[in-house]
Amino acid sequence: MEQLLEYPDELSWVDLSFNDLSTIDPVLTMYPDLRALNLHGNSIQSLGEVDKLAVLPRLRTLTLHGNPIEEEKGYRSYVLSVLPQLKSFDFSGVTKQDRSTATFWRRMNVKPKVAKKKRNDY
Repeated sequence: MEQLLEYPDELSWVDLSFNDLSTIDPVLTMYPDLRALNLHGNSIQSLGEVDKLAVLPRLRTLTLHGNPIEEEKGYRSYVLSVLPQLKSFDFSGVTKQDRSTATFWRRMNVKPKVAKKKRNDY
């Protein structure tokens, strides 16, 4: 991007739709002003790929429909629980009910991380 754009750190919109991508490249996380990301019609299979986008605080619009992850149980709730700042997801607005459902879904499905004990703690 540095070769294409005069101010790449101000990149706010990326459309990578229909590129047969199987993962979300972490390079996208280098653009903190990213507000809209279109990834629909790709080959992303793992819901865990969405976790990479959690470091983008200004991300408001995301499309992932047409990827295999769309068939995963709890797809919408998972994405909205990882990215609660989204205003639009898969070309539809995010409602208060969506947010409530995502919060409840996360509480029921995501186990809290337990701190690992150090060897000398035994």
